[in-house]
Amino acid sequence: MLLKHSAGEVTFRKENFKIKQLFYYCAESGGEFSTTKLDEINLVQVHNQYRAKHNLPFVEDIKSTRAKYELSATQMSEVLGFGTNSYRNYENGEVPSKSNGTTISLIEDPRAFRTVVQRFMGFSEKKKLALLTRIDELILEKERQRKSHHVEDYMLTARAPNVYSGFVRPSMQKLTEMVVFFANSVKPMKTKLNKLLFYADFLKYRQTGFSMSGMKYRAIQRGPVLEKFNSIFEYLAAKGACIVSDVDFGDEIVGEQFLANPDRTMEAALLSQSDLDILEELARKFENTSTRSIVDLSHREKAWLDNEQARTLISYDYAFDLMALGDI
Repeated sequence: MLLKHSAGEVTFRKENFKIKQLFYYCAESGGEFSTTKLDEINLVQVHNQYRAKHNLPFVEDIKSTRAKYELSATQMSEVLGFGTNSYRNYENGEVPSKSNGTTISLIEDPRAFRTVVQRFMGFSEKKKLALLTRIDELILEKERQRKSHHVEDYMLTARAPNVYSGFVRPSMQKLTEMVVFFANSVKPMKTKLNKLLFYADFLKYRQTGFSMSGMKYRAIQRGPVLEKFNSIFEYLAAKGACIVSDVDFGDEIVGEQFLANPDRTMEAALLSQSDLDILEELARKFENTSTRSIVDLSHREKAWLDNEQARTLISYDYAFDLMALGDI
């Protein structure tokens, strides 16, 4: 059974969206078959486009917004004036209405949520005071982060999920652990590391409809690379995520190799089990692959062929056309 895709169009809430319709093809019978997992990925493609088009929050944002206020899903629904189970349903993947989605996006800012809570009469005075105290703590924390995270903000550019981020907010934390993993297991040169990160993010998208780190990739002469990869790698090395060692290839050619920092252990809890499975699979597959060979493999990818000449950002839709990974 070969995994294939064709151009499809799906209507959702009276709007049409084009997707890569995934299916299995049986060469012997000529039949086309689907599975529950493929149906889910096809539907996720539609939902992702709808959310991005209307600037609606994604599940990860909906969960994190509630979690930081330390409320249950039912309590959050009550505060926002939603139906009792609405917030829980949104966390489970249901796409919120435009009005409810806008409200959730607005209360991500603790100052905006403070105004909502002050007007809410459904909590006891004790509960309300505790929640307002928590919100005030978050306001101060956000101000501290605003002052200290300007470097990361520059490197991550726009944070809104879209097709170039794999519909995930860029996460420097997750990317850091991905780099730590490959520095420990593969010890790659910089060019090879770029390819490993590209394949990890795009494979995750092919399997789930979402990338692993939310990072953007650009097609350049030596294959797909992280957007602003030099700045990002220098930043991670300065923070001690890994050790960058110069390798002399002769003729005044020097390359950078990424090695494990013995004082830095990987924070695996920041990644999901499926993330770790993908990283381990790629490490096994490419551990002994030379930098030249993995560059050649990336040059056969449609993601690079279609974008290299203009050096444009690579849409995650190309994940469904990956060749080097086979049926992983």
